[in-house]
Amino acid sequence: MIRFFNGKLLSLDGGFDVTEQEVWIDGSRIAYVGPAKPDMPGFEREIDLRGNLLMPGFKDAHTHSAMTFCRSLADDVPLQPWLFEQIFPLEEKLTPERVYAFTKLAILEYVSGGITSAFDMYFFRLSNAQSAVDCGFRYVVQGMNCPPEQAEEEYVKCNAMSPLVSLIPGIHAEYTTSVDEMKIVADIVQRHRAPFFTHISETKSEQEQCIERHGLTPTELFESLGLFEYGGGGYHCVWVSEHDKQIFKDRGLSVVSCPASNAKLASGVAPVQEYIDMGLNIALGTDGPSSNNGLDMFREMYLACVLQKLKCSDAAAGNAEAILRAATAGGARAMGLTDCDCIAVGKQADLIVIDLQKPSMQPVINIPKNLVYSGAKDCVKLTMVAGKVLYENGAFFLGEDPARIYETAQNELQKMLAE
Repeated sequence: MIRFFNGKLLSLDGGFDVTEQEVWIDGSRIAYVGPAKPDMPGFEREIDLRGNLLMPGFKDAHTHSAMTFCRSLADDVPLQPWLFEQIFPLEEKLTPERVYAFTKLAILEYVSGGITSAFDMYFFRLSNAQSAVDCGFRYVVQGMNCPPEQAEEEYVKCNAMSPLVSLIPGIHAEYTTSVDEMKIVADIVQRHRAPFFTHISETKSEQEQCIERHGLTPTELFESLGLFEYGGGGYHCVWVSEHDKQIFKDRGLSVVSCPASNAKLASGVAPVQEYIDMGLNIALGTDGPSSNNGLDMFREMYLACVLQKLKCSDAAAGNAEAILRAATAGGARAMGLTDCDCIAVGKQADLIVIDLQKPSMQPVINIPKNLVYSGAKDCVKLTMVAGKVLYENGAFFLGEDPARIYETAQNELQKMLAE
């Protein structure tokens, strides 16, 4: 067992109160939350928090991890030419081995920034998943743009691979998927009673061109095909219609907002405050490390808040607590990680320690507000997934030397560029 003591606790089990309770970990789960006891069991390790903060890890609810390979290779370009002229030609050179290597690089960045799970959409999904398993990182894979027999095989195999990994059906987007392919995915959704996720209305042109092709918005099209029968949601959701919003509400769908990527690609600002007012589940994602270019949930939280204030012309919009919940519990709900949403007995031990001795976290007046408005990745002291420490005080514990991960990724990129 592992004991966290002598610190502050933001459990997010209901509200945003900060307490001084202890947390004990037994295996992969939380065994105790409460005051110190006179008679305690033997612990393998006791972690003195020294007044620092223990809280649930962040959930990156939309990303393309292996796109670390094209970080800063295709910048300052709008979405459509960025994708079709810069990114897609490079992606044709990817292999399962390369995706495995580039994903490991992303996992280093995730855990050093307090991210305990990621919702990933990319090629070679089993290689994606294997890299996470080998690192001990929690991972939800999304996708299925492939032949029907392969899609079914991937769904079954990935969901049986490890307790750390799962697969949720989905497609890349309406504009990269035929209706016949969507029907194949819809069949899997129906038979497995599974949720469905995809990019939705990221740009104004995406929304308009879908209406030209089908007479329906992307959300309306997916709804008509039965893809939302068992829930799910959409990434971005910047340019949705009023009817689209109603479908999200009626179906209980999640909105995954990616403010940094949407701003960098000039796609727009999603109406997150409207979604909050409607009672929708909101999550945050970084999007990929080529369109962002960092995998940093502190930056996403800050931008999610301040951009809503600008969009609504209201400083009260984008409430910090609501956005903090989106970055943690909201992401867990969207990803189907119901045991990873808060710190409570029986939940998974996906935890982080925030250094409150950093200047940006002082004075200690309102910790949730500080996390959102002044927190940064360098405040993260420790990241634990399923009861195992993966990052602590600048050191990684992922089963492989970070220098080797960097070298492998760099070598594979150079081969791709040479090809």
